[in-house]
Amino acid sequence: MITINADRMRALVADIFSAAGCSRAEAERIGHYLVIANLTGHDSHGVQRVPRYLEWLRSGTVNADREVKVLKETPVLALVDAQRGFGQTVAPQAVDIGIRKAKAMGLSAVALRNAGHIGRVGDWGERAAEAGLVSVHFVNAAGSALVAPYGGVERRFSTAPYCVGVPRAGAAPLILDFATSIVAEGKVQNASFGGKPLPADALVDRDGSISADPHVLYGQYAPTALRDYTKGSGAIRAFGDHKGSGLAFMCEVLGGSLTGTGATEPGQVFANGMLSFYIDPQVIDPEGYFPADAAAFIARVKATRPIDPKADVLVPGEPEERLRREREANGLPLPENTWGAIAEAAIAVGLSKARVQEVTG
Repeated sequence: MITINADRMRALVADIFSAAGCSRAEAERIGHYLVIANLTGHDSHGVQRVPRYLEWLRSGTVNADREVKVLKETPVLALVDAQRGFGQTVAPQAVDIGIRKAKAMGLSAVALRNAGHIGRVGDWGERAAEAGLVSVHFVNAAGSALVAPYGGVERRFSTAPYCVGVPRAGAAPLILDFATSIVAEGKVQNASFGGKPLPADALVDRDGSISADPHVLYGQYAPTALRDYTKGSGAIRAFGDHKGSGLAFMCEVLGGSLTGTGATEPGQVFANGMLSFYIDPQVIDPEGYFPADAAAFIARVKATRPIDPKADVLVPGEPEERLRREREANGLPLPENTWGAIAEAAIAVGLSKARVQEVTG
């Protein structure tokens, strides 16, 4: 494991995508959001994605510098096509449409289709919370069937993220953000590079055996090579038995089918779909009851006696905030193979070895 300063990594990722053909503004956005994912402990959605993003850019699966296209619009609704733009560019555009409509009408819904990987969905809950809005997000990943439904062994769902963001005056927002699988695919990838091991029950093979071995998902792979989940025989498991599987199903139907991205099936080109709802608390709560009651409830929850006397009872978003402060101060821990893959990708797009070595020096 090596540790890299967040600012240095952010600048390197920006240089990589600028060299690969993205505008400087887009390259910096990609660096910004990938590093935030690492800072908040979502390493699965962080800088380890760099080689995969570059492969998608080369193949045309993702396009540089796209603007979302509004296909249908009412005062409270919008259907927008991302035109396969980078998620770090098109997702904030879609969120901002939802924010504007909710500020005007008190409530809005935005269906985003055909987006490149939108990264950590909590970023978009945070963006809405910064504008003072509650938001709910249902996401699917068409073309990325990785998860077996409850009671099955074959891949049918994407990891189907779900997110809720709630603003708090003078405090970090409440952010609930998780894949509906036991682990996100990126966590399997991280484990395959030598990062944090998977839970013992994270994967299931075609014969029904339960596993924590990334080879079940990827088959055989070289240390720094791109992982190819089409080579594996098994699947990731849905979390929470029938409950997590049911929520994943609804993320596919709402984030995939309803947005027009399509529910996940084999043979699709990768794309994220996201159905988002935005609520302005100032409209639904003119008496101002919500902030005080939510704060009191948070206090009651955190006052619970912990099982571990040395630990705290945490509320959604709190683990990420704590880790963000720690990693901003101390750097991003990366498995050596992850760093090796990023360094190889940087040199492949034309950066010098000296430029790459600056990041660890």
